[in-house]
Amino acid sequence: MDDRNAQLSAPLHRIVSERVLARGHAFSFVELQVRSPDGAYTNQIVRHPGAVTILALTSDPEPRVVFVENYRASVDRRVLELPAGKLDEGEDPSRCAHRELIEETGYEAGRIERLGEVLTSPGLTDERMYLFLAQDLRQVGARPEDDEDLIVRSIPVDSCLDMARRGEIEDAKSALTILLAHAQGKLALAEGAP
Repeated sequence: MDDRNAQLSAPLHRIVSERVLARGHAFSFVELQVRSPDGAYTNQIVRHPGAVTILALTSDPEPRVVFVENYRASVDRRVLELPAGKLDEGEDPSRCAHRELIEETGYEAGRIERLGEVLTSPGLTDERMYLFLAQDLRQVGARPEDDEDLIVRSIPVDSCLDMARRGEIEDAKSALTILLAHAQGKLALAEGAP
């Protein structure tokens, strides 16, 4: 049993077979046959290689968080997000965070620290998202992938924290990473800010 879930009960269900229904360039859509104490059932999920989200902090003249406005076809509009990306096969999450930050924003991190990891939507996918804080940034030039339509923005730390608290950051991975970094004392707020 995974140490993170040591307090949870042992599962009464188990996967007995898996069939790939479709393969995409990054994900697979699979059908699972699951056995339970009450019988068997099928469940369709997305198999995902994992991903990273990076909270990148600039420091001059004031601390700012680097975001991207990313066109998302699933909602047919731009979404304000922290830089993020999919792990390549066998890739270390920290290496992926360094690579994605450069690709999407043009910033290279002098320091990168893992804040945690989460399952993004376990009812739909097995995707594990690794959350990072990147600091000591220097601009080296963005290298977006061909299908990426990104606009880089930076927002003062106080403002982005307020936006996350008010639910104005729709992208869940971004809001969670900001709030987690704040809860861990990693975001430097202006004097007198809550």
